[in-house]
Amino acid sequence: MEMSAGTKQHLRHVEKDVLIPKIMREKARERCSEQVQDFTKCCKDSGILMVVKCRKENSALKECLTAYYNDPAFYEECKMEYLKEREEFRKTGIPTKKRLQKLPTSM
Repeated sequence: MEMSAGTKQHLRHVEKDVLIPKIMREKARERCSEQVQDFTKCCKDSGILMVVKCRKENSALKECLTAYYNDPAFYEECKMEYLKEREEFRKTGIPTKKRLQKLPTSM
């Protein structure tokens, strides 16, 4: 049941535009966690003035995230991760996140 490379790598519109960007956002936020934390802390400390007061932190966060979003290598990495998850799902019928959370409770 070996698929040709073409079929295996083929991405539907929704995968390219929604699912892979979702992985990219999650991974980029992890990698920019320092900026995320600074921005979050600033917002907490500044209350309603956060728009004015946290510009620097917001810019730093945006810059960090954008650098990842515009990096073709990062996109490829996220795409490969997505394809791996999709293949697992097709084999097992269980989404990765559920598979990782759910340990069998009974035999």
